[in-house]
Amino acid sequence: MVELTLTVGAVVGVALSAGFVYWEIGRYAAPQVVESRFDEKKEMFAYTAGLFVGIPLAVAFLFFLSAGNLLAAGIDLVALVGGTELAQWALLRTIYFGSDGSGPFYALGFRAGIGGIITLAVVAQALGASSVSSTSLVVAGVQSVAIVTLEVVGAVLSLRTPRPIGGPRGGPGPGALVSGVGFFLLALGPSFGGAGAVAAALSVAVVSILMYRRLARPILDRIRPPSTVVHLDDDEPDVDERRSGFGRTDQ
Repeated sequence: MVELTLTVGAVVGVALSAGFVYWEIGRYAAPQVVESRFDEKKEMFAYTAGLFVGIPLAVAFLFFLSAGNLLAAGIDLVALVGGTELAQWALLRTIYFGSDGSGPFYALGFRAGIGGIITLAVVAQALGASSVSSTSLVVAGVQSVAIVTLEVVGAVLSLRTPRPIGGPRGGPGPGALVSGVGFFLLALGPSFGGAGAVAAALSVAVVSILMYRRLARPILDRIRPPSTVVHLDDDEPDVDERRSGFGRTDQ
């Protein structure tokens, strides 16, 4: 039974987080654009790193949900939000992810991976309860969407975009504030029953999506493709060197 709940949770978490990476970040990969705006191998490594980093953060989130007092809840929330912000900060300051100017894409993939693992924990917890109802499943599903969207908008808010790129200039403070408020609402909603849990999760999801669309696009649209590929054969046209981004084909 435990393996089944984890499997279903993993499917939901990967479907939401990897789906975001494929459809949203994939918009900026060839052939959707002339040249990919990021290194696709790095993007997948960042997403995978987010899956691993998300494990202790998911534990912190579960502790936060079950905290018996305000002090414990505050400590768990700080560990969850602060740990996420610290991990993103460290990721973008590595030579591997921070050297080609496409850091915002890697941050989004990284945070999507974290959101996928927290989603796994939420779904597994709902399925592993002593009594599983349609309401609890709906709550878990809506919360899963809210968590992934909250993570990716938190990634955008935490970015200190270089001036040549333009767009809003954020930092860990705004990202942590929005993430903290969002997770607090997700934990508070169930106190008002199933309807309250769904309403809180929907509010977090809708606001996160609207913020993401307003803030992320100006940043991502201005990022130039990494100039890291060296063409050894100048006789071959550049179009032959283009990759089919994220498994897509050029129609």
